Amino acid sequence: MVMVRAGSARLPGSSPRYDFNAAGRVTGGVLFWCMLLCGADSHLDHVTVAGRDLAKMQVALKGAGIATVNGGAHNNHATEMALVSFPDGAYLELIAIQPNADPQAVKAHPWAKFLNGDAGPCAWALREKDLAAEVKRLKTAGIEVSAPERAGRVRPDGVHLEWETADIGGAVRGTILPFLIQDFTPRRDRAFPQGKPVTRDFRGVQYVVIAVKSLDDAIQLYHAAYGSPPPIKQVEKDWGAQLALLGGVPVILAQPVNNDSWLSARVAQFGEGPCAFILDAAAPSHFRSATKSLWFGASISWFDTSILGWHLGYR
Repeated sequence: MVMVRAGSARLPGSSPRYDFNAAGRVTGGVLFWCMLLCGADSHLDHVTVAGRDLAKMQVALKGAGIATVNGGAHNNHATEMALVSFPDGAYLELIAIQPNADPQAVKAHPWAKFLNGDAGPCAWALREKDLAAEVKRLKTAGIEVSAPERAGRVRPDGVHLEWETADIGGAVRGTILPFLIQDFTPRRDRAFPQGKPVTRDFRGVQYVVIAVKSLDDAIQLYHAAYGSPPPIKQVEKDWGAQLALLGGVPVILAQPVNNDSWLSARVAQFGEGPCAFILDAAAPSHFRSATKSLWFGASISWFDTSILGWHLGYR
């Protein structure tokens, strides 16, 4: 469970000290952005980008300046993956349909709609040291949890990986709420196939941006699951959305406020779930952004969606 602690901290690249109250809100009129006060037993494990063709997805990400490594085929006879892992231990997964996939296995996959629709962002996961204990805690909080499911894959170098997952919240796996994952084989073998982070240009995944139909309903759900305090809200005109920055979890909620935005169209096609990811760049000036946004007092740079085909930001 991730909790926001009261205290004080310095935001990166700034000099003043910002004070926080017990609810995790910034006093003195400065908006809280970074999760510097969070203690966690759960950690962001990875975020997932879905599509039909893995090689094309890798080429597109490389065009934005981010290289990936092949991770191998899953043992579900449906999908294969590549990844870019970061120094903080999290990674960005590209998942696509295997060249010789079993059509029925693809159809039965929880992300079939995202895979076939080249949806881009589709899910995110928290890693657990004790999945059973977290499942028990969530059920006690009134959150629906699926039965744990064993899975795995074989890396291209022959290393076998095994883990167990559980879906929470009753929606499609890892969409509105994260799914949970616990490793049976060493996690470093899953996250660092080269024995080290694939890149150091980014420290990790800072935020998962989740498109929702009702901001209030999603806020209540996160409060029930993770004790998130009242959020900070902002209107994002370029996205046609109202945003909510949650305390204690790496999440920004985004609700469409009109019917003619790309966000509204995405929700209509794919439903609620991740619509963008924001990375923590070690040197933001090294990358070329197509557009910029000002979210909660911080500048976000966005890679060119015409190259990627989906929304990826950094700061």
